[in-house]
Amino acid sequence: MSADVGTERTGNPAIDPAQRRRARRMLVLLFAVCAAPAVAAYLMYYVFKPQGGTSAYGKLIEPQRPLPALVVRDDTTGETLPLSSLKGKWLMISADTAACDENCVSKLFYMRQIRVLQGNERTRVETVWLVTDDAPVSDKLDAAYEDTRRLRADPVALAAWLPTQDGTGLRDHIYLVDPLGNLMMAFPKHADPGKVKSDLSRLLKWSGTG
Repeated sequence: MSADVGTERTGNPAIDPAQRRRARRMLVLLFAVCAAPAVAAYLMYYVFKPQGGTSAYGKLIEPQRPLPALVVRDDTTGETLPLSSLKGKWLMISADTAACDENCVSKLFYMRQIRVLQGNERTRVETVWLVTDDAPVSDKLDAAYEDTRRLRADPVALAAWLPTQDGTGLRDHIYLVDPLGNLMMAFPKHADPGKVKSDLSRLLKWSGTG
């Protein structure tokens, strides 16, 4: 009788515990389906090691570091946006000052070429330059890398998110973020672009995300 009264008062039928359990299982299943392509890429790349057991060139970032709650400013449009809004594609990231010395230019050039060399898969990849100061970027660089997303970001916040290796700094590396927004890999200082391309190509092959 009390159950009937409770139902009449709320206007909603009581939820069957079995239905609640089924709903939870559906949510878990939905999450698993969404995450499966990225998980498969990790497994195939780092556990099963395709191509005769070839190991990765870039250093795997463990534990995962999701895109931080960091607001950046788009240099082209002037709009501000959360860095996490870039999720959905594979991101090749370089962090450097607007002055962009020789090493910075090399990273931008290699990222652009590596993306182009992915052929039809290049639309799944976005190159990003996180500029760590407010100085102007030269017109020459602006024209040469107009397809690279340029965002102004706080260097202190970036340093807390992007790892470095022994004897290196934030500006020495190219970083790779997966489409789920997790920082996945850091490439060494003066990275071999051919090996970076191979790593990215294999990840694109084994992952359906992005």
